[in-house]
Amino acid sequence: MKAIVYDGINDVKVKEVKDPTIEKSDDIVVKVTSTTICGSDLHLIHGMVPNMPRGFILGHETMGIVEEVGKDVSKIKKGDRVIVPFPISCGHCWYCEHDLYSQCDNSNPHGEVGAIFGYSDTYGGYDGGQAQYLRVPYANVGPTKIPEELTDEQVLFLTDILPTSYWGVENGGVKSGDTVVVLGCGPVGLLAQKWAAFKGAKRIIAVDHVGYRLNHAERYNDVETVNLDNHDYTGDYIKEITHGGADVVIDCVGMDGIMSTVEKIETALKLQGGSKSAIELSAQCVRKGGTVSMVGVYGARYNSFPLGDFFSRNITLKMGQCPAHKYVKPILNLIRNEKFDATDIITHVLPLDRGDYAYSIFDKKDDNCIKVILKP
Repeated sequence: MKAIVYDGINDVKVKEVKDPTIEKSDDIVVKVTSTTICGSDLHLIHGMVPNMPRGFILGHETMGIVEEVGKDVSKIKKGDRVIVPFPISCGHCWYCEHDLYSQCDNSNPHGEVGAIFGYSDTYGGYDGGQAQYLRVPYANVGPTKIPEELTDEQVLFLTDILPTSYWGVENGGVKSGDTVVVLGCGPVGLLAQKWAAFKGAKRIIAVDHVGYRLNHAERYNDVETVNLDNHDYTGDYIKEITHGGADVVIDCVGMDGIMSTVEKIETALKLQGGSKSAIELSAQCVRKGGTVSMVGVYGARYNSFPLGDFFSRNITLKMGQCPAHKYVKPILNLIRNEKFDATDIITHVLPLDRGDYAYSIFDKKDDNCIKVILKP
């Protein structure tokens, strides 16, 4: 089959690879109909996630038709159309039983973190879904059947960015009347803005430095925008216009934020886990007693973390990998009832064969790219 593989730092290729097979009795094999590139995939190709072997199949946002079914699979059958949540979860450990599916104790044989499709040996070593076929373990737990009347484009994001963005808003405790600052206007940030409005936020301020993404936030989400390039001290500016800071700040940027020269050197030397600019900005524009919800991905440890800034102002920090399984069905119901739509963020639909080009425009923010869907 064809698949998009990691071929070294800043190098992805579409290659012929071995077809997946049923390995355990509760596996399925899915024929992929749609997949997509996530912002966290860029961390892999930038060399910011350890234990990433060449030839590794990328991708953790995938859906398709069930092609093969292991003998112990009872939840779904051959021919079903399913979405596959990005965490790989057994369904019966303490964490899965307490809705912390992203922290499953049994799915990752390589470490203590939970397993994720297509996300290096550190996160389990499972092949990803940017391919023609995908093996899905624990198939009685993760894959969810999708109604035929809904298009791939309407439901594909249930695999990751719809639950992740919702969870970021919920984790931040956003409630009616709140002022919310969303850092980042990539796919997750744009959806977090929608969910903040859904939860009743009175004022939503979107922050980014990419003009076309800020324009999209204004046009489709009807939010205020702040361009980082227009202010020497963005945190102070936001604190001023909010009269003391936001109730909730949602960091949808993570380690891909703007790096200082020192951070670039330290990151290259593996002394730093990437940019902490979004963390620092969060500390500056949240009000005293407010909450910072971090859904942008962070990796290794950080030097000069502004812990004192958070501690001295009684800030609550909440963060982590979204336990996506918990949110798939509730969000699916909202989509079916036409109460939520995420399709406006789709800017490109391309064949899988053009995967290297898709990665390039997504990474470099060319051609006004926000979200690419790939069709095998």
